[in-house]
Amino acid sequence: MLTIRREDPDDAAAIAAVHIRSWQAGYAGIMPDEVLHRLNPAAWAQRRRDLGTADPEHPFTTLLAEVDGAVAGFATFGPYRNNQDRGDLDPAYGEILAMYVEPTRWGTGTGRALLTAARAGLAERGWTEYRLWVLTDNVRARRFYERAGLSPDGVESVYRLPLSGGRDPALLREARYTARLDQ
Repeated sequence: MLTIRREDPDDAAAIAAVHIRSWQAGYAGIMPDEVLHRLNPAAWAQRRRDLGTADPEHPFTTLLAEVDGAVAGFATFGPYRNNQDRGDLDPAYGEILAMYVEPTRWGTGTGRALLTAARAGLAERGWTEYRLWVLTDNVRARRFYERAGLSPDGVESVYRLPLSGGRDPALLREARYTARLDQ
């Protein structure tokens, strides 16, 4: 049975594991293999703890989808980040910052349940419009968001993905999607 609940501090390792597995499956062929192979679950879990999103006073909220007590996905939402900068928030819009589902759960409704819960959380905070960023080459995610009623608004960005050995970063194009919450 699928349940949705708010993140707590003890969830960092499970969230990081899902995050990494979904990056490795979803971004294969989009991101360089060397990046996907070097992802470190312990480091990602510590980064989550350091960000403090489990704190109820944090401006961003993470919801977990669980199936039989195991984390099957998560969504993080809050105020819109101008230029994707957590230090420059625009309270006029909501944003889904991250949404990842365990690859074995793709196509099971887990993503839809998380998106529905995140949209409800954004609406509860008073936003009428929300945005999110998606890699333009991530056709699967774009199709998912478009079926859910989001549309690209024409704004694009470049995600600079660090590479090892002092090399220039990989440049990945992103498209911003938007939708209304009051319709």
